[in-house]
Amino acid sequence: MTTLNQITNPKSIAIVGASDDKNRIGGRPLSHMIEQNFEGTVYPVNPNREMVQGLKSYSNLQDIPGDLDFVLIAVPAKFVVNVIQDAVKKNARTALIFSSGFSEIGGEGELYQQKIRKICHQSNLRVIGPNCLGLFNSQSRFYPTFTSTIDRATPIPGDISIASQSGAYGSHIYMVSHQRGLGIRYWITTGNEVDLSVGEAIQLLAEDDNVHTIMAYVESVKNGVQFVNALETARQKKKPVILMKVGRSDVGAAAANSHTASLAGEDAIYEEVIRAHGAYRVRSTEEMLDVAYATKPKIYPIGKNLGIVTISGGGGVLMADAASDVGLKVGAMPKGAQKELKEIVPFASPMNPVDVTAQFFNDLSIVPKFIDLMLSQGGYDGIIGFWTSVAGSPKMSQPLLDALKQVMTNYSEKIFINSMVASNDIVKHYEKEGFLSIEDPTRAVVSMAALMFFGEKFNEKNEKIEIQPPSKINIPRRKLNEIECAEILEKFGINLNKGKLINNVKEIKNLYKDIEDGYVMKVVSKDIQHKTEVGGIAINIKSLIEAETKYDEIIKNVKSKSPKALIEGVMISPMIKGGVETILGAKVDPVFGPVVMFGLGGIYTEVLKDISFAEAPLNKKIAIKMISRLKSAKMFEGSRGLKLNLDHLLDNIVKLSEFIYICKDIVKEVEMNPLVIREDMVIGLDALIIPNEEGEKNA
Repeated sequence: MTTLNQITNPKSIAIVGASDDKNRIGGRPLSHMIEQNFEGTVYPVNPNREMVQGLKSYSNLQDIPGDLDFVLIAVPAKFVVNVIQDAVKKNARTALIFSSGFSEIGGEGELYQQKIRKICHQSNLRVIGPNCLGLFNSQSRFYPTFTSTIDRATPIPGDISIASQSGAYGSHIYMVSHQRGLGIRYWITTGNEVDLSVGEAIQLLAEDDNVHTIMAYVESVKNGVQFVNALETARQKKKPVILMKVGRSDVGAAAANSHTASLAGEDAIYEEVIRAHGAYRVRSTEEMLDVAYATKPKIYPIGKNLGIVTISGGGGVLMADAASDVGLKVGAMPKGAQKELKEIVPFASPMNPVDVTAQFFNDLSIVPKFIDLMLSQGGYDGIIGFWTSVAGSPKMSQPLLDALKQVMTNYSEKIFINSMVASNDIVKHYEKEGFLSIEDPTRAVVSMAALMFFGEKFNEKNEKIEIQPPSKINIPRRKLNEIECAEILEKFGINLNKGKLINNVKEIKNLYKDIEDGYVMKVVSKDIQHKTEVGGIAINIKSLIEAETKYDEIIKNVKSKSPKALIEGVMISPMIKGGVETILGAKVDPVFGPVVMFGLGGIYTEVLKDISFAEAPLNKKIAIKMISRLKSAKMFEGSRGLKLNLDHLLDNIVKLSEFIYICKDIVKEVEMNPLVIREDMVIGLDALIIPNEEGEKNA
C-alpha cells in the first residue's frame, strides 16, 4: 500500500539529468536540497560530468551503489522509458518525471506514456507525472521540483497541504499561500497522471496525520470512484478539502481537456459530487486562501445561524445580504435579549446585525457584553465582528483584543471572525491570540459559510440504500420507441401516460371516445427523439374528425421533415392538463457513473436550466435535498397555494435512480420530459431510453 511517507520522505534520491547550472530544470531540485540541507542522500546522474554542484556524478542509475527510494527524471521524453526500467531494477519506490512530450502532444508521446503505464502495472514502482512540476515536503526539506517559488519563498512547515494537476497554477497557489502566512507541509503536482492521480494525492494527504486542511486544483478526473473515495476519506477524518475545479464554461472545459489530455466531465455533475462528498468548491484563489485560513482554529459549526456584531449599520446590511447569498440565516435576537441590549446602549440596533454604534469608542466594555448576550441567548453558530479600520488604531487595537478575549474565553467551541483593516503586525498579534482576521466583510461571510458547510458535512452519516429490483427486465440494445420505453419504466413503478398505437387512420374510430380534456397524438419512431421538431405531435384533439385529420398531418410532416425515419405508427393518449412540467432523467456519467437529474421541464428546460443532480441510487431524503437546491424549490413546497403531489414525485425520483443504477451496464440515458406534477398525480408524458446498442442483455 502506497503511503504519503513513501512518496515525500525518501532516504535516497537520484536525479537523472542533473545539471551543474542551478537555474536549469535539472539543476534546480539539486540546488534546493543542497541549500535546504535535505537529510537524505542525493545522487546526481549525468554521464557528461564527474561532479555536479559539488556532488559526485554517476553515468546511469545502475552505477549507483545499493537500492534507491526515489528517482527524479529530467531528460528528453525519448529516454524516459529506459530510465523507468532502470528505476525498477534499482527497487525504487517512486519515480517523478519532469519531462514533457507525452500524451499532451499525442502521437509518439502517447506511446511513451502507455509504455510507462504498463511498467507501473507490472511493478511496485509509483510514477508521478510526466509533464510534472514536482512536489515538496517542507518538514523533511525534500524538494524534487523546479518551481522558482522555492527560491523566493522557502516553505514554512504547517498542517495545510496542496494537490494540483497543474504545476504552474499549483506554484501560484503555494506562493500566495506563503504570502498569506499559511504553512504548507506537502505540495504535490500530478501532471499527466500516468499513475498517481490528483484524487489519489488527496487520498494520501487525507490519510496523513500531519495534514489538517487540503487545497486542491482539479482540471479533470479519470477515476471517479477513486476521487470520491478520497473526498470521503477526508470527510470522515474531518479534514477540509477546499477544491478548485476548473472547466465550468464550455471554453474552460475544452481548455482543460486539451491541457491534461483527458476527459472533462459535465460540470453540474462535478458540482454535485464535490458537494455531496464534503469538499467545498471555490471559484477563486482568494476564496481558497480565505477558507484555508479560516480552518486554522479547527472549529466547524454544525448550524448555519450567523450572528453579526458591527460598529457600522451599513456594514451590517452588507454582511446580511452576503449571508443570504451563501445560504446562511441571520436570525433575530430573542425579544428578551434585545431588551437587555437596549438597556446597555439605548440607541443600539439589537436585532441582528447588532450595531453597537459609535458608543464603541466611549466604552469598549459593551463589546463583550453584546457578544456574550449574542452567544448565550441568540443561538448563533458563529459570530463575525466588523470593526472597519478602528481595530487598526494603536490606541484601540489592544483594548478591543482584550475585550474579545474576555468574552470568548467562555465560548471556546464557537468560531469568531474579525473583519478589520489593520497592519500586518496587529493582524498577526490577533492571530497569535486565536482570533482570525479577514479584511473584507463579504469574504469573511463566505469563509464562515464554508466552515458551516464543513460542520454539516463532517456530521453527516452515510445511509445504506437498499434496492429491490424487479425479478427480470429485458432491455434490447437498440433504438427504442416511446411505447417500449414506457413499458420498461412502468415495470419499475414509474407512472406514464398510457396510449394506443394506431397504424392507419381507420383504427381511430374504434379507439376514440369523447373525454373532457381531449387527446394528444404523437408519432412513434425509434429514429425520432424530439417529435415537436418534425411536426410529430398534435394536442387538444376534441373530436373524431380532428383526430383523423391530425393523424394524416403527423404522417405527412414526418415524412417531409425526416424522410429516413422509420414510422411505426401514431400513439393516441388522453390529454393531461394543468400541473407543473418538470424533467426527470438519468444518465451514466463516464467519470462518476449513474446520476439522476431533476428540474423544471418542458419549454423551460433549455431556457432556465434550473436542474440539480444526485448520484444514484438515492432515497427520499436525498431527493428532497436535490429539489431544495433548485431555484424553483419553493414551487414544490406549495408556494402561492400551488398544490403538488410531492410524495409521489419523490417516489418517482427514487425509482428512476434505482432503474439507472440497476441498468447502468445496459442503459446510457433515460428521460421523461415533461413529467407533470399535479395534486392528484405525477405522470410522465414522454419517455426516452437510450440503451448501449450491442446485443441484448437482461438486468
